This record gives sequence, C-alpha cells and structure tokens, in this order.
Amino acid sequence: MTRGNDEYTGRIDRVINFLRDNLDRSIKLPELARVACFSEFHFHRVFGAVTGETLNGFTNRLRCEKAARLLRYSDQRAIDIALQCGFSSPATFSRAFQKAYGTSPSRFRTSGEIKDRKICKDLVVRDEYLLPMSQAAKRKAFPVTIKKFPARSVAFIRVVNAFEGDRVRKAFARMIEFAKAQNIFAKGTLFGMSIDDPTVTPKQLYRYEVCFATDAPFVCPPGIATLKLPARGYASTRINGDLRVVGTAWDYLFRDWLINSKFEPAHAPAFEIFLNKERALDWSNFELELCVPVSPLQRAA
Repeated sequence: MTRGNDEYTGRIDRVINFLRDNLDRSIKLPELARVACFSEFHFHRVFGAVTGETLNGFTNRLRCEKAARLLRYSDQRAIDIALQCGFSSPATFSRAFQKAYGTSPSRFRTSGEIKDRKICKDLVVRDEYLLPMSQAAKRKAFPVTIKKFPARSVAFIRVVNAFEGDRVRKAFARMIEFAKAQNIFAKGTLFGMSIDDPTVTPKQLYRYEVCFATDAPFVCPPGIATLKLPARGYASTRINGDLRVVGTAWDYLFRDWLINSKFEPAHAPAFEIFLNKERALDWSNFELELCVPVSPLQRAA
C-alpha cells in the first residue's frame, strides 16, 4: 500500500469510528467531510473508493447491525432501539431492517433468525463454531468477572473481509513485528476487536481490528493507525482451547450470561486479549481473555 493510500485509509477510518460513535443522530455531509479533512465535493467518491460501499449504504448497514444486536441481546422496546440507532420513526426502522435482513424486527427478536437466503449465505453459521455443552458446563468453564479498563492509546490495524484467507493472522504478525521493533512488546497488551457481529454482517464486509496498547511512547508507521479507547467496564472470562472453545465462550457471554445479568451491552466493540503474546500466531490453541463492554442494566420506561 502506498503512502497516499495509507493517508486516505487513515482519514476514512476516522470517519468510520465517528459514524460508529454517533449512530443515534443524523450526521450531515459537511461534518463527516471535516472529520476526514476531505472536500465535501469529493467525499462520497473517496469514501466509496476506500470502503467499497456508498456512505448511505454503509451508515444504514451499521444502524441495522446495531439494531440487530440490541434486538437479540437487550429487552429495550423496538421504538427505543429505532431512535437509538438513528432511525426517524419505527416505520423507517422496520422498512430498513426488512430490506437489510429479509425479516421484520419483531420476527427477528422472536426467532433470532435471518430468513433471506441470499443474505444468509453471506453470514457466518453460528453453530459451526460451537461445542455441545450444557448450560451448567458453560457456567463452570467460563466464569465471568466485571472489571474496569483505563483509557488507553492503541495502535491498530483494521482488517476488512477478515474471514478471507490469512488476513487477520498476517495483521497480527505485522503488529507483533511493529511492537518488538519499538521495544514495547514485553509490557504492552496485544488484543483483537470484533467491530462487527459475524452473525449479522456479511463475511466480505466483516471487520476486525488487531490492536496493541501500551503506556510507553510509540510511533506508528504507514498502515498502522492510532485510536483512543475510553475507560469502560467489561464482563470478562478467560479461555484456553481451540476455535470452537473461543466461539462457545463468546456465544455464552452474549446469549446466556448477558441476558441473565444485571448488565447490558455498551455501544463499543468487544475484544479478546492474547494472554500469551509469543504464541499469538499459533491458532491451534488460544489463551485469551474475552471482554464484553457493559453498563448497568437500565429498564425501559
């Protein structure tokens, strides 16, 4: 990737982060263009060239994906979810959700399934990565604790189409090489963030961020950007095992533990900390701490 491409990607990454944090309100083109430091006249074309999606299509997709997560994992009313996700009315929300997933919000909340075959073939099959474990076995295997992480400056590599080939592993290799070259690897934290929900985001659009956090100063080369993670509470559990153990633990955290807890998911990415950084590229066995951002449960009025 050329330096020019890195610059464009970095600017659009800022826009993506800004959109993700402001889905609950209408955002005008001039505001986004200012975030990206691009001319309003050229912004749509640049955004489409970097992301492969129109700005409107990208924003609607993020809103529908956030709504799908809230429908699945919270007890908020549909009208509150619609407004929280930036839809002007329940009718607008219902039309957009139906168009995106081939089912209505109410049917999705009841069944948890996306009916449209064209959409389904592009999604990750949930049961493909799960172990046949009882609820009691999962509670014992994945004990959950609540902890607070401080605000952190983070170096990150954003991987798009993250299920394709070896993209994520190569990004981890590059991040490890960067951290060791900067002499920050030993004391920092290596982790990955799932920006999208693979059960509602098409595989080719699924994004994963390979991250490294440290208190030591560092300088990012082209292709590695920085972001600021605010202080936030997380529900966490530690695991040791293969991909199916990882998938089962994530599924338990969201589908079982969370909905029966006194917490609700905060609007921020979940992440997985690599506890053995030296073996982070050995994907036959993972030693991870899985962390879901949470806040105290607020009952709908």
